[in-house]
Amino acid sequence: MSGASTVTEYQATHTVPGRMGVWWFLASEIMVFGGFLAVYILYRMASHGAWAAMAEHVSAPIGTFNTVVLLTSSLTMVKAFEAVDKDARDKARNYLLITVLLGVAFLCVKGFEYSHEISMGFTPLSGSFWSFYYVLTGLHGLHVLAGIIANFCLYIMAVRGTLWSKNCQGRVEFAGLYWHLVDVIWIFLFPLLYLSY
Repeated sequence: MSGASTVTEYQATHTVPGRMGVWWFLASEIMVFGGFLAVYILYRMASHGAWAAMAEHVSAPIGTFNTVVLLTSSLTMVKAFEAVDKDARDKARNYLLITVLLGVAFLCVKGFEYSHEISMGFTPLSGSFWSFYYVLTGLHGLHVLAGIIANFCLYIMAVRGTLWSKNCQGRVEFAGLYWHLVDVIWIFLFPLLYLSY
């Protein structure tokens, strides 16, 4: 009797394997971006308004549109996790695919924005603001790409039916945590880069 109760207690308190590792990884990512943002803010404060003229050339409407895209993708990721949890397989596949497509849309818009800025002569060598702008948004873009790849792999697993085994369902949770981190980072980048001139 006590043995059965011990097993039940273990199952109730047992966490998904790898969850702690994912949280440590996310914490390290926060440290990386936090360091970059702290240096950016300090440099910007030391510029005494000199960066404002450079920052005026970024497109707030494009940045706002991309923010909406990324926030929407975060919602679809939540819906994908809910669908997996409820074993709603068609919904899970659809939400994962929508999340991937919104991530691709975000990168396409960012690519268009880069090409426009470079055509106007604003390159990473055009000044300190632009150096930070390209490093911060470029690093964030790489993280979006990594999230797209992870979510696309989950989508393929969902299509093949291999996502529904007990050992694989935690992967959607982990991908969701990563995707939300990418979203939160952008929420900090957007006002600092697009709205602070």
